[in-house]
Amino acid sequence: MSAPKFSVVIPAYNAGATLRSTVVSVLAQTDQDFEIVVVDDGSSDGTLNAMLDLAVKDERIRIVSQPNSGVSATRNYGASLAKGELIAFLDADDQWDREKLARHREMHRCDPLLDASFAQVEFAPERKGKLKRGRVRSSIPADYLDLGDVLVENAVCTTSNLVIKRDAFADLGGFDQTMRYAEDQEFLARLLAHGCLIRGIPEPLVRYRMSEDGLSCDFEAMLSNWRRFASCWIEGSELAQAEAIYCRYLTRRALRAGASMRITRSLARRGISADRGTFMAGGARSLLTLGGVLAGGTLPAPLRRAVFA
Repeated sequence: MSAPKFSVVIPAYNAGATLRSTVVSVLAQTDQDFEIVVVDDGSSDGTLNAMLDLAVKDERIRIVSQPNSGVSATRNYGASLAKGELIAFLDADDQWDREKLARHREMHRCDPLLDASFAQVEFAPERKGKLKRGRVRSSIPADYLDLGDVLVENAVCTTSNLVIKRDAFADLGGFDQTMRYAEDQEFLARLLAHGCLIRGIPEPLVRYRMSEDGLSCDFEAMLSNWRRFASCWIEGSELAQAEAIYCRYLTRRALRAGASMRITRSLARRGISADRGTFMAGGARSLLTLGGVLAGGTLPAPLRRAVFA
């Protein structure tokens, strides 16, 4: 049997509630030339049972399990088992549009020198465990990505959006296994520094789950890991400006996720302290973010999610 075009790598940790719908979104693809590698990262819930149930229904689904090692090590392990020319990463709580793989195949066919690709992301609010259509979508740069596109407001947004040549991923050694957050940005920065080409598809092909309670996002850890990563590439006033923009991004994300206002206000204060002018330089988006921080305390979390997602 010939190797598939795509290897879909899904890291799964305590994802029993969402894994089935995630895998179903892959099985529904119009481009059916794929394998699915699901890696259980030492889950303690029903994840492994869900994986076994799925595997008996489709021979393209391969399942493996390992002691808990973190998401970067889990993705790397899945990628090491991949047989496809292109690796498509997908987190166990996100979903794809049915045209996702077909659109990436076409982009790589038209641009053979392309090393990796991504698409628009739709930030989908979670309601009673199910994803709803989101009003907020990521933006796509018109040309190939440069370092600035991934250092602060990551244009790729989420690893569930990344499709990359298997050889290019292996050549760089995969994700930094010491990082729990910002590992995707760190990897993309290395990819670009090695002269690799990354380009986006201006279509919403990924539905990113915004948790109902906001607890799936450890914003303190995200900021700490981002600082560690960004300081390797920029310093001084440029780092302060970048931190202001990143904190503004995290503030919007906290508002969308329905996180506590204590966390949301703390992120905004840090961004303003880093560089007030840069934090407020985003035009209407900055004003809306600041308005959400100021008014958020009077709004219940579900309403904040409705406004910002």
